[in-house]
Amino acid sequence: MDDQESDLFALRIIAENRRGVLRDISTVVAGHHANILMIHQEIFDSGPWEGMAELYMEYDACSDTAGMISHLAEISSVKEVKSVEPFSHIYGTRVIIIGGGAQVAQVALGAVNEADRHNIRGERISVDTIPLVGEKTVAQAVDAVARLPRAAILVLAGSLMGGDISRAVDRVRDAGIPVIALKMAGSVPQHADMVVTDPIQAGVFAVMHVSQKAVFDINRVRGKEF
Repeated sequence: MDDQESDLFALRIIAENRRGVLRDISTVVAGHHANILMIHQEIFDSGPWEGMAELYMEYDACSDTAGMISHLAEISSVKEVKSVEPFSHIYGTRVIIIGGGAQVAQVALGAVNEADRHNIRGERISVDTIPLVGEKTVAQAVDAVARLPRAAILVLAGSLMGGDISRAVDRVRDAGIPVIALKMAGSVPQHADMVVTDPIQAGVFAVMHVSQKAVFDINRVRGKEF
């Protein structure tokens, strides 16, 4: 864990689902000189908290964590406040794989095996996959990668991709996320950072790039085909 991660903290808050709750919570957090780095909210649709809101919040170091939690619990709409491990400490950096089912499975095979090798040594690298069909559907998924927390690299696995998908690839790269594409028909390979023929090797390359211990750097081979 690097110094930046060691200064990262997280809270899980259960609160009423009504207007002003997020404002009240952020006011308390700011009052304790903590900076919210990420926040996610969803509504429980079943279980003991049905109809209530769950807020997951990551923040940097504050002046008094115990005091902040105590003050949050005093908000009338808040039902529970609990300190939890940040997702980056648990799931770590994310490798995203999008494309056709068979190709996605093979890329995932290489990525999972390589991630296992690194995670055994203390790293945290997770692999997320989704097999999709259709230019519009894939393009929407590619665009969404830039909005995913902790997404560090994208692998496009398919036999034909172009058009809107290529433009989405450009936007993801502009957001600072490198893209690996399998060798395929269509224009996507011309927009990717690297093209790899073997899907298993593509998964391995993706994990090696995001690893803090591996020596592979996609920036050194950008524009090449393997």
